[in-house]
Amino acid sequence: MASKRNAEYDPKHPPLTAGEAAKFAWYIGRMAKRGLAGETVYQGDLEKKVDRLLDGARERAEKNARQNAKK
Repeated sequence: MASKRNAEYDPKHPPLTAGEAAKFAWYIGRMAKRGLAGETVYQGDLEKKVDRLLDGARERAEKNARQNAKK
């Protein structure tokens, strides 16, 4: 059974576009692969990319929420 989308904006979990979701999954998969290589493997670059992706989605969602509030 498909769940109903939550219409309320949650800043911790912004809605992702299909492209953003694919990038997110790719980065998480790469992080998991590096995690298997060992605990000393550097993952900061991928963490920054994920953070930047989520920040962009959050900004877009806030902008859309402001535009919808004006209508």
